[in-house]
Amino acid sequence: MERIKVLFICHGNICRSPMSEFILRDMVTKRHIAGDFVIESAATSTEEIGNPVYPPAKAELKKHGIGTADNELGLSLKRARQLRRDDYQKWDYIIGMERLNMSYMLRILGGDPDGKVKLLMDFTGRAEDIDDPWYTGDFGGVYRQIVRGCEALLTELGY
Repeated sequence: MERIKVLFICHGNICRSPMSEFILRDMVTKRHIAGDFVIESAATSTEEIGNPVYPPAKAELKKHGIGTADNELGLSLKRARQLRRDDYQKWDYIIGMERLNMSYMLRILGGDPDGKVKLLMDFTGRAEDIDDPWYTGDFGGVYRQIVRGCEALLTELGY
């Protein structure tokens, strides 16, 4: 079976998109379906390239048992990278956090002829952005939104 490849995107790849990456990794691991997926994240900007997950984002994940010693999932190794045009061919789902990300994603990717580019919250049926907690400080609210989005994505995928 071909693995489902999911790439989450936000502005800097240090808050929302890595939170999404590791929340979904945690969900598929606990459901014993991790082997069906390849899950990563990237940025639209170059501002944070090479940096680890932002400490408050990492702390929020750890509150929920993600990135802990017994459920590390690679969180400590995660470094920000930028979305590249060739990512379009490598990923089945390229999922942004907000409409502004989408415009940058489409520019970097050169369009979306196969309909791979989506907003995470669109899977929930609620057209809403996930605000950047770098600015809002609401890492708990962002965590809850991402959980809803990832659950809806898994439902859409038949899991």
